[in-house]
Amino acid sequence: MCGIAGFIYRQRRPDTGELTEIVNRMAARLHHRGPDAGGTWTDAETGVGLGHRRLSIIDLSVAGAQPMQSASGRYVIVYNGEIYSTTAVREELGAAGYPFAGHSDTEILLAAIDRWGLTKALDSVHGMFAFAVWDREKRQLSLARDRVGKKPLYYGWCGDTFLFCSELKALRVHPEFDHAIDRDALAHYVRYGWISEPLSIYRNIRKLQPGACVTIAAGATPWSASEQQYWAANRVIEDARSDPFTGSFEHACNQLDEVLTAAVTERMVADVDLGALLSGGIDSSTVVGMMQRHSERPVKTFTIGFREKKYNEATHAAAIAEYLGTEHEELYVTPQDCLDVVEKLPAIYDEPFADVSEIPTYLVAHMARQHVTVVLSGDGGDETFGGYKHYAEGLARWERLSKLPRGLRSVAAHAATALSDASWKLLKPGNLDAAGRLPGWRRAPGKLPRKTRYWGARSSQELLANHFTRTNRAESLVVDGQCGASNMNDPASWARGIDPLSAMLQFDFSGYLVGDILVKVDRATMAVSLEARCPILDTRVTEFAWTLPNEFLMDRKGGKRILRQVLQRYVPIEYTDRPKRGFGVPIDDWLRGPLRDWAEDLISHNRVKDIGYFHADAVRTLWEQHLCGWCNHANVLWAILMFQAWYQASDAS
Repeated sequence: MCGIAGFIYRQRRPDTGELTEIVNRMAARLHHRGPDAGGTWTDAETGVGLGHRRLSIIDLSVAGAQPMQSASGRYVIVYNGEIYSTTAVREELGAAGYPFAGHSDTEILLAAIDRWGLTKALDSVHGMFAFAVWDREKRQLSLARDRVGKKPLYYGWCGDTFLFCSELKALRVHPEFDHAIDRDALAHYVRYGWISEPLSIYRNIRKLQPGACVTIAAGATPWSASEQQYWAANRVIEDARSDPFTGSFEHACNQLDEVLTAAVTERMVADVDLGALLSGGIDSSTVVGMMQRHSERPVKTFTIGFREKKYNEATHAAAIAEYLGTEHEELYVTPQDCLDVVEKLPAIYDEPFADVSEIPTYLVAHMARQHVTVVLSGDGGDETFGGYKHYAEGLARWERLSKLPRGLRSVAAHAATALSDASWKLLKPGNLDAAGRLPGWRRAPGKLPRKTRYWGARSSQELLANHFTRTNRAESLVVDGQCGASNMNDPASWARGIDPLSAMLQFDFSGYLVGDILVKVDRATMAVSLEARCPILDTRVTEFAWTLPNEFLMDRKGGKRILRQVLQRYVPIEYTDRPKRGFGVPIDDWLRGPLRDWAEDLISHNRVKDIGYFHADAVRTLWEQHLCGWCNHANVLWAILMFQAWYQASDAS
């Protein structure tokens, strides 16, 4: 895995020395993504600078160094990721006489672009990647991102300078960078807890959509180029549902076993030590089971545990590791271990991010990096095979709600919120118990907005968007902010004309998975220079899953029916037949306890008012309601706290 950064000056032409100094500084901010080597390439005539930091995984020699020039000399690339279809592509190009110098996937990708052009090359490669390639002949820069969006890629215009990078910290050191915060993106963040594509926290910077590319010509007018989708989840799932799988359940299990095994074994190729993250759940257990069956020695597996039984799955992971015969490492973490990570989060995640499972994700990545450089994980199983509880609950809820007029539902939801507000003004703290909490009967009105948040939904996707909503009052919290349009709330990015379950799966795949899960995994692993590979998110697996009848995905036990069946070929059912648990921490209690002083400082009335992005009185109300137990506002408060901490730690101020 690697880090990339670069720019094109539209009019100004700094000399080679200045270009090199700037791009070196940008790349240096990405050292954690690539501690093994670094390089730059500049062209003073066109004002182009390309920077790279390398985490050596395939072909550890200098033949894999970047920036890399094609054999023809026409193209120069900086690339982050891993291509898994290299064997077939290399054989085809080799048969045509391409003069390979090494065996890195970078060279194979670049050779495909050199011989076939960008469009055919993107159609031919499968994996996780984000790259920038400069065409010296046409004097244009093309950016591209993998189909799922596993690897990040930011880009934008600051004045007359075009910038791109893997992480925003690289942009902030460029002399032309504009630090203006996008208040609409901030409102989106407060609403959901992350910032979905195409938004970023900065007004002039976007995230490239998964499965998209964009080409910027030297001298182009800012923002004149538009993204082009070479793969789009909404269109792919629409096509899949129109041409469904027609075989038996057993036939489907055999086919899934075959395609997932291929995805797993392809991701076991590395020139460095490799292992797997094992939570003990269905997804990671399936991946590890397949790895062990196709490995000549015990697979190295890693998990973290918690002394609190509610959050602990380490005992299940250990039992599965023993059954499979893996070389297992586990680390039991204390609340203090988690709290010690909190101050590191703004630097790790680089953009405001508020999924509290970011903490244990970082801890398990840090542990694994002591032993290996690459890990496989089970990410994507829930979104691909319907594993989350909110699918079954959403289907039942949508069936009930769709029978009632939406106007009536919306009026009732607004009335419930108004009643809650009025109750707080009448009943707010007076008689608290010894723990400083309101009696249970006085907390009931505070739960009304949460319970009625689904009532105005117009589709199963919107219902799911409401599920992820931390507050429906983001606009009243953010000064001059309106919730920005993204994959989470823009119906143009949603699939159409398909059944409600499939619609929800695509919504999660393009929204929650990309904006939250994959960001969390990428930043946590890259912070410790660890590469994470996700075989379940191989598009051959997801595209097959989208063709399956819904009854192959869900049954009376819940979701992932077909994956559960395949898992039994590797691990007996008694090892995994238990309720699903999240990967979380008790942040609601921590905010009232060990994190209270830290939180009080970050969201004090004066600090919030001085920074100027949130309405201080509204934030104070949330905090008071949370402390006394009126309503559990932990999620939205965590979002506000993470922004305040990020703003304080970043160069934004």
